[in-house]
Amino acid sequence: MGDRQVLVGQFAAFSGPAAQLGERLKVGIEAFFRQVNAQGGVNGRSLKLVARDDGYEPEKAKAAARALIEEDNVFSLIGSVGTPTGIAALPVLTEARVPLVGMFTGAEALRDPFNRYVFHVRGSYFDETERIVQHLTGLGLTKIAVFYQNDAYGQTGLDGMQRALARRQLKPVAVGTVERNAVDVSKALAALLPAQPEAIVQISAYKSCAAFIKQARGKGYGGQFFNVSFVGAKALADELGDTGAGVVISQVVPFPFATSIPVVREYQQVMAEAGQKEYDFSSMEGFLTAKVFAEGLRRAGKSPTRDGLIAGLESIHDWDMGGFSIRYGAHNHVGSKFIDITTILKGGRFMH
Repeated sequence: MGDRQVLVGQFAAFSGPAAQLGERLKVGIEAFFRQVNAQGGVNGRSLKLVARDDGYEPEKAKAAARALIEEDNVFSLIGSVGTPTGIAALPVLTEARVPLVGMFTGAEALRDPFNRYVFHVRGSYFDETERIVQHLTGLGLTKIAVFYQNDAYGQTGLDGMQRALARRQLKPVAVGTVERNAVDVSKALAALLPAQPEAIVQISAYKSCAAFIKQARGKGYGGQFFNVSFVGAKALADELGDTGAGVVISQVVPFPFATSIPVVREYQQVMAEAGQKEYDFSSMEGFLTAKVFAEGLRRAGKSPTRDGLIAGLESIHDWDMGGFSIRYGAHNHVGSKFIDITTILKGGRFMH
């Protein structure tokens, strides 16, 4: 790190079936960095993002994290995408003692056990699945099935669903899986549809979720579809087109179209100044993550170190950004439990 610039590294999916998540997260991060730099940087230092593509593949994520640390000499990491990729990269950044702010995953395996170098900006999948089950059972729906990706991400979501249902003396009526980065959902359809669930909760990436929804609708399934935030609401809506109306998604950031929320107004202004005309949940999360990182760096002082950044972030005890709050501590790096419920409308618009 030079006297005038802080290099921040991002390993994420910029290719493959989860690419839109990485791309939009990066847009939000860079839009905020641009605004910070226009205002003189953080304690006089500008912020620069260095991104490497992992294609949402664990081994590539591990290599990308190592390259960012050892070759690009980044000061910190930010905005990784995915559970299996995060789990693969975790030993690399932990051994190198490089902080990572904002993992685009709610997996318990990346929160427990506690890791000094990882700071979460979003609620967990357990938080999301609890809210989804609360919503469904509140509507009187109890025949709930689960479609999940066959990896650490999908398993966490399934665990969350089973826990939330068990609290209400319920179990999934059926479960079906799909492989990561694949869209062959035929086995999952055969496992789930005969059980005639009233609702299907999906814990997978947007291409496989969209494939399942389209084919299930084509077979006459008329029940509800619910997704957790990792699906990427805009990516899913784009993929579904006219089939998307009525699909529900839990969110871990404020509604990015609601100008009544101060932090959303700030996000929209930052995006507009960066020449970005489209708002979405993923870039909103990138923006919030970058804002948290910059605040931690500011608190680290004029001559920031990685330990100083960690201490700076841990000193954020109750920071309300204007509709979204972060609370960290010396032994708490899970900054938020914020969960919202949104629905895709006709034309790919959203309601919350």
